[in-house]
This record gives sequence, C-alpha cells and structure tokens, in this order.
Amino acid sequence: MNTLENKIAYITGGSKGIGYGIAQVLLQHGMKVAITSRNMDAAGKAALSLSKDTSKVLALQSDVSDAASETKAVQQTIDTFGQLDVLVANAGVGHLASIENLTTEEWNETINTNLTGVFNSVKASIDALKKTKGYIITIASLAGTNFFKDGSAYNASKFGLVGFSQAIMLDLRQYGIKVTTIMPGSVATYFNDHTPTDADAWKIQPEDIGEMVADLLRMNPRTLPSKVEVRPTTPK
Repeated sequence: MNTLENKIAYITGGSKGIGYGIAQVLLQHGMKVAITSRNMDAAGKAALSLSKDTSKVLALQSDVSDAASETKAVQQTIDTFGQLDVLVANAGVGHLASIENLTTEEWNETINTNLTGVFNSVKASIDALKKTKGYIITIASLAGTNFFKDGSAYNASKFGLVGFSQAIMLDLRQYGIKVTTIMPGSVATYFNDHTPTDADAWKIQPEDIGEMVADLLRMNPRTLPSKVEVRPTTPK
C-alpha cells in the first residue's frame, strides 16, 4: 500500500464541507494540503482549524471559474511545498430551480464552477502531476447520472463532469496520472445553503469522503477505480 507521508494535495473549495473533510483526513495520514476558497478569510480560518502547523496547511484564495486565478493558486502550492501529488477538484455550487425560474446568471455560475472550474484546475495542474505521476480526484455527484426535477443546471454540470473525468482518465493514464471521479449521494454539507444538524447523521459525512480519497491514494499503482458511486447506507 502506498504511503501518503509528506505528499502534497491541492483541494479546491477546501474551507468547508467535503473539501474540508478531505483535507482533515489527508492531514491525519501525514500529507500536506493547500485549500482554496473564493474568500481568503474563510480559507485562512479553515486552515487554522485544520492545523496550527503552518508548514502543513496552506490557505489560498482562488475562483476556479477564473483560469488565471487557478493557475496562480496551483503555482503558489508548488512554490510553497515543492511539488504537487494530488488534485482534488471539489469546489462546486448548486442552483436548483425550474427551467422557467432558473436565471442566466445561475446557469452560468453553475456550469462555470462545477464544470469549467474543474477544467481550469486540471489544466493548471497537469505539468506538475506528470512529474510526480500524481492523482486527480473530481467530486461529482449521483446527480451526474440521475436527473431530477429543478436540476437542469446542476444535472448538466455534473453529467458533464462525469464525462469529462472519464475522458481525461483515458488521456492521462499514459503519463502515470490516475483520475477518479467520486459520485456521492446525500452528504451532510452546507450545499444549497443547508446548515448541517444532528438530523443529518444518517447522511454520508465529509470525513467519510476523505477516507475514501485516502483509500484511493493508497491503492496499488496498477489499479484504477475510475468512477466510484457512494450512497448513505440508510435511505430516506
């Protein structure tokens, strides 16, 4: 099994929710992490909460929908830690509304963050990941194969992300870069302005996704789970 000690992960949207849970677990496994948020204050507070050791956590401001912003943040990660081993493309938004009520602004933000944003993160990371034979993990959703009412923008972004992730998996494995897309069902996060409570205990917890990421990273290099669906054990 691969050791994760001192490997470097860049996690978009790492200040809360799934991204924060992944950062938490990877730190427990001895990795160093860079986490991003569109809000630098949020990134900084999350980094301090994750670890008081500033040599292990780097807080960065970046908007994944802005290619230049992502390129700068990835380069800051490499400049600080010396390399990049893992990209976790997690940042996402969700606007749920009937097509009649969905605004152009909501559509654009959803596609530009959930799909184009991952493209920007991957493009910014490829050269560094080639050097380390690294790993790209995209956080999609079961909404990437299951459509639902009021989900036109979100479904479109996640269907696209699943297809994008599987295609780049085929493109990049020739360089020794692995690509996996994780497709969670209900997770106890702040998604769509929801605040997690004790009533969300039945849901997948962010740290559960973190453990899944750690398991993928430690898997034998010859084995590549290219798509992983995960659901709560108890249906609601």
